[in-house]
Amino acid sequence: MANTSSAKKAVRANEAKRVHNKYYAKTMRTALKKLRNTTDKTEAQTSLPQVISIIDKLAKKKIIHKNKASNLKSKLTKQVKSL
Repeated sequence: MANTSSAKKAVRANEAKRVHNKYYAKTMRTALKKLRNTTDKTEAQTSLPQVISIIDKLAKKKIIHKNKASNLKSKLTKQVKSL
């Protein structure tokens, strides 16, 4: 357990950040699943830029690693092209 007041504040701040990051990561995963399950090429091509934008924002805020973001974008682009 935290002893100092600054450590207690850090615990509260970390919990708030964890919940915030969890929400955005879950939103990204939902968008990824929706795009991966799409069989219509035109629909996939229209939603790809939106999903890439979500991934870029999360990488910029360091919710996901920049290399993971790059790998996700590459795989999604490759999948959409193969439809």
